[in-house]
Amino acid sequence: MSAASALSAVGAAQLEPSDAGPLVVVSAHAADFVWRAGGVIAQSAAAGREVTIVCLSFGERGESQGAWRQPGMTLEKVKEIRRAESAEAANVLGAQVVFLDAGDYPLPQSAELLDSLVDVIRSTRPRAILTHSSADPYNTDHPFAAELTIKARMVAQADGLPSAHPPIGAPPVFRFEPHQPELCDFRPDVLLDISEVFETKLAAMRCMRAQDHLVRYYTELGLRRGVQAVRNGGRKEITHAEAFQRVFPLVTGALV
Repeated sequence: MSAASALSAVGAAQLEPSDAGPLVVVSAHAADFVWRAGGVIAQSAAAGREVTIVCLSFGERGESQGAWRQPGMTLEKVKEIRRAESAEAANVLGAQVVFLDAGDYPLPQSAELLDSLVDVIRSTRPRAILTHSSADPYNTDHPFAAELTIKARMVAQADGLPSAHPPIGAPPVFRFEPHQPELCDFRPDVLLDISEVFETKLAAMRCMRAQDHLVRYYTELGLRRGVQAVRNGGRKEITHAEAFQRVFPLVTGALV
């Protein structure tokens, strides 16, 4: 069974890479998309699907530990480092990346940030949207990004909103796995087989040198989710997987 077929079997056809249309990934910081959704991004891009990553911030204040340890570092230099790393990782995965440079720790609540995200969603017309979990006591930027994404999807659907782009339909939204799911109200209902693209994800993770301590963690997480995917009916050859949680119900013509 192919990766797309395995995914369909667990009831998440909207994430299938083939003929599924554009994908938008909303990332609070410059590296979040790599750790949590690098597999689905690489898989979708390899299938010819347009993938747009939106980085709300560079994570320059709170998620750039390696950069800040360098002598003579400044905020602007950290931004440059994180922009370069993120762009390099997105290129490895086969995606385009948009930087909104909103600032982090905390992300600001502004009408301008919402409008910018709405414009990206309307212009790309995604078949599916990926973002953060709805709770994260360790980093409030993550649930804020998730809430902003849901709000932007809603606004992008509004017929009365003046825009250069027409309103969108109702793309499904998937939450990707947080760093500590048991404390973030995250219960995965989709396990995506990323075995064939895991080496690509690993190469992208290694681009994030300011947070290189996370490479091992997310490599091991991919292995654990791979074991769970097999146990939940996936093909026996699965070695790595990513976990997602649906926001809206799946609409389907058959349960199996």
